[in-house]
Amino acid sequence: MIVLNGGSSSGKTELTRCLQATLPEPWLGLGVDDLIEAMPASLRTGDAGLALAEDGGVSVGPRFRELEAAWMAGVAAMARAGAHVVIDEVFLGGAASQQRWRQALRGLEVLWVGVRCESSVAAARERARGDRVRGMAASQADLVHRGVHYDLQVDTTHTPSAECARTIAAHVHR
Repeated sequence: MIVLNGGSSSGKTELTRCLQATLPEPWLGLGVDDLIEAMPASLRTGDAGLALAEDGGVSVGPRFRELEAAWMAGVAAMARAGAHVVIDEVFLGGAASQQRWRQALRGLEVLWVGVRCESSVAAARERARGDRVRGMAASQADLVHRGVHYDLQVDTTHTPSAECARTIAAHVHR
């Protein structure tokens, strides 16, 4: 298992694709965006599920947490069944978010990777994407790393994703 944690538009999805191209075995790329897309529309807005503020802030409700726990258990089951998995995650709760994943992945070999990107660069990527609420990248750039412990960190601000993937791959094969 590889868990990539970084703010919105930090480059995690592109990094996942580069890892899939770099690592010799097949790796599944799954992320929090997949969970959100799988949720019913009624839980993608509102207090019970996921709420996006106009300034880019994100809050999650109890129904989201219930589905997230099931998602994490399912991802862990795939890994326990032998699948190599890269998780593309946004630890909005910092250390508490990592702890939820640690509990779900207990007993599995996990490489924890922090994906950093300067907030101004992430914000520019966010504007270019056009599929995110403006302000999300800047508000998450540092928030998602608070209290989180990593085995490795990469910075996509000026380093290409392919190079970051090679750095991560070198740690996978140790």
